[in-house]
Amino acid sequence: MNMGDDDNRRMNPTPLFDGAARLTDWGVIRARGDDVASFLHGQLSSDVAHLDASHARLAGYCSAKGRMLASFIVWRANDGDILLACSADLLEATLKRLRMFVLRAKCVLSDASAEVPLYGLCGPLATAWLADAAPGEAWEKRERDGLAAIRLPDAMDRARYLCAAATAPPLPPLNQDAWRWLEVRSAVARVGRATAEQFVPQMLNFEVLGGVDFRKGCYPGQEVVARSQYRGSIKRRSFLFETDGDAHAGDDVFHSDDPAQPAGKVANAAPPLDGPGSGSVVLVEVKLAALESGSLHLGTPNGPQLRRVALPYELPVEAE
Repeated sequence: MNMGDDDNRRMNPTPLFDGAARLTDWGVIRARGDDVASFLHGQLSSDVAHLDASHARLAGYCSAKGRMLASFIVWRANDGDILLACSADLLEATLKRLRMFVLRAKCVLSDASAEVPLYGLCGPLATAWLADAAPGEAWEKRERDGLAAIRLPDAMDRARYLCAAATAPPLPPLNQDAWRWLEVRSAVARVGRATAEQFVPQMLNFEVLGGVDFRKGCYPGQEVVARSQYRGSIKRRSFLFETDGDAHAGDDVFHSDDPAQPAGKVANAAPPLDGPGSGSVVLVEVKLAALESGSLHLGTPNGPQLRRVALPYELPVEAE
């Protein structure tokens, strides 16, 4: 896939990016009880205590070493419960671990994936169908007739929404690969089984995206995350690339000048939209020094080359 293809899609919207997809690779954890906000506030990297019903939050769940065990989109339902959407392949392990720390808190955690189906909506048809329930800004949430719609960061000039709905929205079926492609192009990483415990939040640009609150107080791994931020030790970040190779989350990336060890890791990957063999789009966590010269390669030192493309948001200039 080349940049000309991207330009054409921006200029000529097609049904490829307009409709709804059932997100079977996502799951939902329900948190219920009087202490639900305070409990989750002490577990996640974002401020949950002050989360209102009209917004959602990006959040990380870290180990004591500051490595992300999972990532969440968190929102408060109208009944006061808090819902956490995460990668389905991590839900069982994450739910089990969270339950270990409930102790005496009045908080009951359960797998709500079956009762809270998630859909990915994008494009003008989706916005028109949502009407007054279409949130206008990223991480805003609106509800209508039992449907909750969260505005996700746009990708390739396309509005995207995460919707919790009991029934499928009456929109054209969206190709799963097309939704995944937009998800990766948004450069908002989703931690899955292949990448669990691989990244400190800043490696995935989470603090830039609002997924880390440095004023909220303690949570598992907080000291490591804060030290990385304030001591100028952020030497790795996530960037977007295209490649002719078949990429998957968790694949290693190598630099031409140092082939003996990986220079980074694929955080998220989407298959090609133009058919087999036309390449993938990948979000890669990589050493900043590896971007200064040479080339990056997927899988092996001689693997397919990565071609960097622009992020949809600005990163801070890292301290030398």
